[in-house]
Amino acid sequence: MRWCVSVGAVLVGGAIVGGDVGGHAAPSPQSRFADSRPNAASVNVELVIAVDVSYSMDLDELAIQREGYAQAIVSKDFLQALSAGRGSKVAVTYFEWSMSGDEKIIIPWRVIDGPESADAVAAEIMKTPVRRGSSTSISGAINFAVKLFEESPFRGSRRVIDISGDGPNNDGAPVTGARDAAVAKGIVINGLPIMVKKPSPSIIDVENLDLYYEDCVIGGPGAFLMTIKDREKFKEAIRTKLVLEVAGLAPERQIVPAAGKEPRVSCLIGEKNWQERGRRRE
Repeated sequence: MRWCVSVGAVLVGGAIVGGDVGGHAAPSPQSRFADSRPNAASVNVELVIAVDVSYSMDLDELAIQREGYAQAIVSKDFLQALSAGRGSKVAVTYFEWSMSGDEKIIIPWRVIDGPESADAVAAEIMKTPVRRGSSTSISGAINFAVKLFEESPFRGSRRVIDISGDGPNNDGAPVTGARDAAVAKGIVINGLPIMVKKPSPSIIDVENLDLYYEDCVIGGPGAFLMTIKDREKFKEAIRTKLVLEVAGLAPERQIVPAAGKEPRVSCLIGEKNWQERGRRRE
C-alpha cells in the first residue's frame, strides 16, 4: 500500500533533522542477499548513493548536489546516527548516472566507521570533476545499483538505494519493473526528487515529480522520499535523508494512505514525453 507522510522534524541520536518526506511505513527488512555471503564483513547498512547527472541538471545543481553529499557524510548529525547503530559501521558506494549504460562509480565500496573514514570518503567525492550526461534512466540506475549489491564485499542487515533525480525515467526499461525486481530482493529504494526549478514549457518536464517518485520509483518496507523544492535547502535535505537511512528510521508522524491505488502520475510519462518530443523534431 502507498503512503504519504508529512514530517516537520525527526529526532535522531539527539539531533533534530527536518524536511518534507513521503514514503511507505513498515519495519526495515532483512536483506535477502545476507545469507548468500556468510564470510562477508558485517555492517549496519549497505548504502548505494545514485546521483543524477543528466543534462536537465544545471552545473550549479550538480555542484551543490556533490557538495551536499560530501558535507552530509562528515556532518555531526550523520556521525551521531552512525555511532548510535549496532557496530557503528556502514558500507557506502557512490555513483553518477544519466542514460542507460552511462553509470560511473565515483566511490567504490567503502566502510565509514567514524570521522576519519568519513573525511576520506568526502574528500574523494569532491576531488572528482563534475560531469553531465544526457537522458534520464532511473531504471538503469536501479539495475546498476542492484549489481553493486551483488558484488559487495559486505553484509548489512539492510540494503538501501538512495536515488536522486530531477525528472522521470525517459530512457531504458520502464522504471517500475526495475523497482519491483530490486524490492523483491529485499532492497529498499528511497528517493530525492529535485524540484528547485519551475517546470518549463518543455514537454519532458513533469510538474508533480514528487508524486511520480512516490508512486513509481521508491519501494520496499520503510521506503521514503525527501523532496527538494528550495535550492537553499538542497544540502540540508541531503543530510537529513542520509541520517534517516543510516539510523534505519522511517519518519515518525501521522500516516495517511494515499488516495487511490493507481499511480497519480503515469509511470510511463517520461517515455511518452520523450517520444512526443522526438516526433515534434521530425
